Amino acid sequence: MRITDLLTKDTIAMDLRAATKTAVIDELINQLDGAGTLNDREVFKQNILTREGQSTTGIGEGIAIPHAKSAAVKFPAIAFGRSLEGIDFDSMDGQPANLFFMIAASEGANDAHLEALSRLATFLMDEKFRERILAAATKEEVLKAVSDKETEVDGPEEDPTSQGDPAPQGETAGTGKKVLAVTACPTGIAHTYMAAEKLNERAKELGIALKVETNGSSGVKNRLTDADIAEADAIIVAADTKVDMARFDGKPVIQTAVGKAIYETDNLLNRAVTNDAPVYKHDKSKDEASDSDSKGGFYKHLMNGVSNMLPFVVGGGILIAISFFWGINANDPTHPDYNEFAAMLNTIGGGNAFFLMVPVLAGFIAMSIADRPGFAPGMIGGLIAITVSGVDEVSGGSGFLGGLIAGFLAGYVTLLVKKAFSGLPNALEGLKPVLFYPVFSIAITGIIMMLVNPQLTSVYTGISSFLESLGGTNLILVGLLLGGMMAVDMGGPVNKAAYTFGIAMLDAENFNFMATVMAAGMVPPLGMAIATTLFKKKFTKPEREAGKTAYVLGACFITEGVIPFAAADPARVIPASVAGAATTGALVMLFDIGLRAPHGGIFVMGFVEGSAMNILLYAVAIIAGAVVTAVAAGLLKKNIAAAA
Repeated sequence: MRITDLLTKDTIAMDLRAATKTAVIDELINQLDGAGTLNDREVFKQNILTREGQSTTGIGEGIAIPHAKSAAVKFPAIAFGRSLEGIDFDSMDGQPANLFFMIAASEGANDAHLEALSRLATFLMDEKFRERILAAATKEEVLKAVSDKETEVDGPEEDPTSQGDPAPQGETAGTGKKVLAVTACPTGIAHTYMAAEKLNERAKELGIALKVETNGSSGVKNRLTDADIAEADAIIVAADTKVDMARFDGKPVIQTAVGKAIYETDNLLNRAVTNDAPVYKHDKSKDEASDSDSKGGFYKHLMNGVSNMLPFVVGGGILIAISFFWGINANDPTHPDYNEFAAMLNTIGGGNAFFLMVPVLAGFIAMSIADRPGFAPGMIGGLIAITVSGVDEVSGGSGFLGGLIAGFLAGYVTLLVKKAFSGLPNALEGLKPVLFYPVFSIAITGIIMMLVNPQLTSVYTGISSFLESLGGTNLILVGLLLGGMMAVDMGGPVNKAAYTFGIAMLDAENFNFMATVMAAGMVPPLGMAIATTLFKKKFTKPEREAGKTAYVLGACFITEGVIPFAAADPARVIPASVAGAATTGALVMLFDIGLRAPHGGIFVMGFVEGSAMNILLYAVAIIAGAVVTAVAAGLLKKNIAAAA
């Protein structure tokens, strides 16, 4: 696809009337809206302003490229505006901007669209190209300048072999130094490729051998291999968003903003070749196992899923808890305590937010593995995990465990599908992300999950049957077992089996079991939160920050709050969590405490059966278990320095 397919006469304003940055943005949005490219101009404007809030798109040299990828865009387009006098756009070099290109990328933009948009960004690094546009008298001359530049760089037609990074790799090695670079901006459309182009251009002029990896909207291009990194004398990481840094451990690395690679190019390259770069030491406690093919390994993919799932867990769980303020049965239309507002909160939290937890987990795990094409099959696989049981009289599927399997399955299936279609003609390139990848990835992932999920669900039903057979045994031992089960897999089949057993006992009017599973389910996140407070040297700074959130999650009976700790160090965190939760379960049964509420944590402690003393004993049981988990974790885990 050529840039002139996206930049048209209808989206060009030869002489801007605006005098301020905000007015420029409004005027260019009007051009796009008038050309029919936007669904909602106000939403798109907000997206543009959000991007400006991350870092200015006034890159210097008289250029500004405000841009956004937005659902408010019907189809990708470029608006151009010019001000001969110049307008203050908060540019990096402090100078007024004369040339303004507003890039509007739709959320469904395919690789061909995104590469055309990024190619424009690289063209603007050419001073002669900028001068020609600045001197143009008509819209036709602007379009001709763009078309001629494309022909100069890409040939008269789109180069069928052009599937790599739009920024070429420098080839001259006059300094004898080998330098690598990574560029990445939040939207991955403009600055990513402009920085790569500027680095390549100056490196070639200075005789520096350079290879640049771009982390853009269409995925990682020109990826740095293990061999590249091993041979490199220095690495420049110019990024305003997260990139995989573990692979650079022990190498001289210059870390900077992506804009600096555009405006301070010579300084960065000079530092790289004169050994003016600190040696990068990766924090191995939060290491994402180095794997160039899977782009970060198991931990990175899992954490990508968990971090995106947690807002659903936190928001949904707290809304459910708040709904119980109006009574345990406030969401039941047939009950005298029914409250419409409470029912709405319960539906939002339990029926919607909680329902989406597993699909979101699976979707973002798959996306971490296979980039954007992995998201849809991951979501579908996660949805199958919680909706297709395949077991008679059982609903709910395999839950968290099924979601984990679905996420990794979808990610690697998508990688295989992408590889299978890598040899298609360039003319079909645009169909890959919108047709071939989703159809085949969703179909293969879905079929495998439909076949596997019944077996995973059978694990859950078997555990439930075993628990029901324990009803007549020593209740303290049952409490010990139920408590431990609530902490084993943090929302998975074992946890779900124990929780469902407690729900089933509510129907039989035996409220001790519900009190046991809720109290025990609160312990793992509370215990790890206390551990991060008492044993700071055994946790990284991000883990200590996560500990603050874990206090809230544990108090709200959201056992999944311990997942970040368990995923990072399962051999120590899971045993500590099980020990504390089992202690709490046994104490609740020993104190003979009952609870009618099926969810809510501390928000429903007022519904504990009996006197105020029972509420106090219930709190004592929870605190005791949390302290056991905290102390056990503190004893089992090593100091960060020693562990590294």
